[in-house]
Amino acid sequence: MRWLPRLLSHAAAAGKASAAARSTTRHVTGGSHGFASGGWEGSPAVPREWLRKLWREELRKQKEAARALGAFARSYESVEAAGAATEAPSRSYQYDGRDLDPVKAKLAPLLARANLVIARDIEWANIMFAFEQESRYIIMDPLFPQSPVGFIREKSNVIFRQLLRTRRPFVAEITDAMGNEIFKVRRPFWLINSSIYAEVDGKEIGVVHRRWHLWRRIYDLYLGNRQFAVVENPGFWNWTFSLVDEDDKLLAQIDRNWRGIGFELFTDAGQYAIRFGDEGLSHKFALAADVEELHVARQLTLPERAVALALAISLDSDYFSRRGGW
Repeated sequence: MRWLPRLLSHAAAAGKASAAARSTTRHVTGGSHGFASGGWEGSPAVPREWLRKLWREELRKQKEAARALGAFARSYESVEAAGAATEAPSRSYQYDGRDLDPVKAKLAPLLARANLVIARDIEWANIMFAFEQESRYIIMDPLFPQSPVGFIREKSNVIFRQLLRTRRPFVAEITDAMGNEIFKVRRPFWLINSSIYAEVDGKEIGVVHRRWHLWRRIYDLYLGNRQFAVVENPGFWNWTFSLVDEDDKLLAQIDRNWRGIGFELFTDAGQYAIRFGDEGLSHKFALAADVEELHVARQLTLPERAVALALAISLDSDYFSRRGGW
């Protein structure tokens, strides 16, 4: 019976342990009834009114921080807008639309730029099957080459295109990036000397006449009945066409850019850089770094620039378009 005292002592110890566990459980459940009423037994109670004041103070601080952040953002946006407004005229545009007549106001969104790059689309049917397609061009601003600023789309008869080729008559629409027509160029059928007319809302504003020469490329540019420029290119492999006035002073320049041996041998996809001679540009991006600033005797007016763009289209048709096919 010596094991009986040990058994009784073990039972007593187990009873004390269970009593302690029940006491701990009571403390925990009592504290979980609410933080404001105290927690553990003997701990000081937290007043609910104090918690409400703390919560209101935190909300007030968050609202003040949000108002301060909003005021800073508005002031930053106003400074950015003011900076963009002061920089924009020096980068690209030189004309104030409020002082323009309706013709110039219509031309300004596209032609009031220092430089333009015109790239012709690849005509796969012409390459593969010698099927002459309507010409398509993309107009880009070298300052922002990631998005086009306009398009040129030829409209002509499919039979005339196959029979007359580069001598075919056509009308080409020059539109902005949204497809809104700015002006048109009209090129009638020709045998010896070609001509191309620039028209705004059906009214002729200028014309380019080609003069025949055995090897030189000569063009006369007119605004109404007044000649304002002439191009006398020496021909052969010279791809720079300079517009000069009667005093032989430079007004603008059209460069036909080399696009690579594949493009030049097998396609008509030429690229032309028209430089109007804006010396106020201070920033250059992407394609603009390849377009040098041009020193000119005077700035061309907007209608004169429309005639210069028509000249670029005529140059492409006269000298840089060829019959495709294998």
